[in-house]
Amino acid sequence: MSAQSANLEVLPVSIKLVLGMGLIALLAFPFVGTPFYTEMVTRMMIMAIFAMSLDLLQGVTGLVSLGHAAYFGLAGYALAFLTPQGEAVNLWWTLPVAVLASGLAALIVGFFVVRTHGIYFIMVTMAFAQMVYYLFFDNKALGGSDGLYINFKPSAAILGWVPFDLGQKRAMYFFTLAALLGTYGFLRRLLFSPFGRTLSGIRVNEHRMRAVGYGVFGYKLAAFTVAGSLAGLSGYLWGAQTGYINPELMGFHMSAHACLMVIMGGMGNFAGAIVGAFAFEYLLHAFKDLPTLGKVNLGKHWQLWMGLFIVLLVVFAPRGILGLVEKFSQRKAAKGTSDE
Repeated sequence: MSAQSANLEVLPVSIKLVLGMGLIALLAFPFVGTPFYTEMVTRMMIMAIFAMSLDLLQGVTGLVSLGHAAYFGLAGYALAFLTPQGEAVNLWWTLPVAVLASGLAALIVGFFVVRTHGIYFIMVTMAFAQMVYYLFFDNKALGGSDGLYINFKPSAAILGWVPFDLGQKRAMYFFTLAALLGTYGFLRRLLFSPFGRTLSGIRVNEHRMRAVGYGVFGYKLAAFTVAGSLAGLSGYLWGAQTGYINPELMGFHMSAHACLMVIMGGMGNFAGAIVGAFAFEYLLHAFKDLPTLGKVNLGKHWQLWMGLFIVLLVVFAPRGILGLVEKFSQRKAAKGTSDE
């Protein structure tokens, strides 16, 4: 399947209905779910923002990065360093600072890596991320391998008025949901802008885009920087929600998880990244909770079951979960037409 046909940019009505029902469920969930599951769904939404940021590179521009987690972790560390030991720091200036820090790091790294192509791009992005990982892992002044605690959640105070308290699970949930919807709306608008159409053209045929006069390097660098900034947004929210940050959040496994989320949901439309993040996190917990049959602990081998699921999905549903929904709805519509 070609890079162009593998993407589902224009969402059919059936998928829009499914996504609408999913949004209604998310809006209602904090009022019916327990605090434990409210926190779990909040983390899923944070990972969905992270996956959408990678989808801008992987699904739209055609750049597969295995170092994207570096910008996720950097924003979390920025929040940890900006938060004093004895009091909360203000949300409204630390969030932009953390996002800008991740974006600046992505700009610097991207200046070098977007000059490469294919497997070289993949390996160089991973190499830069591993450099950042070991910088924090081996440096006690930066927290070392133990990481850093964030003792207070950011304060949303505006001139003494506090519109909401992120220390309350429900407030944190809805703030994350607002960030998720804002990120999705921004990226969908970007996708169908002249800038987004150019990125899609680069994915389909970069040499042709260069031949007709587009500055491919600048477009790819801009996409890399925007993706890193949005990864920083998710990393900041992760640090604020969990109260803890460590170098493992910058590692290869975190970047690989984001790649799998994008593939599972369906690339190139950002809704797929959201669906993939929720599906991945749910399956992760489901496979880990598998029972023991005889002397075999099924849950202990959760990586095996996850790997098998990914392989089957890629083979039988190359457009991901949203592609399956589209195919099912088309078959149902065709069956209804033939019955008439």
